[in-house]
Amino acid sequence: MFKNILTRSRQLINPVARNLSLTTKQSNVAAESEAASTAPAPLAAPLILVQNYTEYPPVNRNANRQAWIENTDTVAERKVGLIELHPDVFAAQPRVDIIQENVEWQRKYRYVSMAHAKTRAEVRGGGRKPWPQKGQGRARHGSIRSPLFKGGGVIHGPRSPTTHFYMLPFYKRVLGLTSTLSVKLAQDDLHIIESTDIPTTEPQFIKDLIDERQWGPSVLIVDKADIFPENICYATDELGFVNLMPTFGLNVYSMLKHDTLVLTVDAVKHLEQRLLYQLHRNDAISKGDKFKLDQV
Repeated sequence: MFKNILTRSRQLINPVARNLSLTTKQSNVAAESEAASTAPAPLAAPLILVQNYTEYPPVNRNANRQAWIENTDTVAERKVGLIELHPDVFAAQPRVDIIQENVEWQRKYRYVSMAHAKTRAEVRGGGRKPWPQKGQGRARHGSIRSPLFKGGGVIHGPRSPTTHFYMLPFYKRVLGLTSTLSVKLAQDDLHIIESTDIPTTEPQFIKDLIDERQWGPSVLIVDKADIFPENICYATDELGFVNLMPTFGLNVYSMLKHDTLVLTVDAVKHLEQRLLYQLHRNDAISKGDKFKLDQV
């Protein structure tokens, strides 16, 4: 009799326990799925670009330089990462004398003087001898367009076109770029952006972005590619205080002409690669032989 009661109780309890376990499992699965759906999405890891300069180690390892990487998709400023800058390029000694020589060179090498003074052969008239050679007691002259006469030709006057071209020594050109980049970074006038992509072609977006981040009043944007995105080209076309430039055209005069220098991450890497190669090359002396000053 006792065995019959035990068997009967098991038959009644087992289905209830099975139903309870299934219900518990279903509730746990539902709770996990709900928690997963309501959980916030994981934030993107910050972009930290640490450069390993194995090929060109820094001369001064204590002069480390880092800069924030800013966004361009919104007007509001947002730090999207951190980039490490090579000290030999962005922490060089600010040679103001070399910077001045670069500016003077860039002003002169493309200047052509059009000042022109006529010689006695170019002045109109004077083909007849003004008076006889002898017999009048006057000084002998053969033309009234001689440099001795008023209205005559000019001796050793300026002749056009006259070029003032000369080539600055090789290392002074390289050190001028590194010095200017270092000065811009030290004065907080150098900013690094993720890319030149902007969401609109409206010039007002660039104006608001410059005002919000206190750039300017003039801005030079430099990228590695020589073809910029369409939006930023249309947005800056009507703005006279914003200019676009590829890295191969970057120069000391343009960097000093603009108050703020904006580089993309690709431009920073490309500039470091090219300038470090030029600073450590062995044939720099031979590169400047054909541009000596005494050959001009």
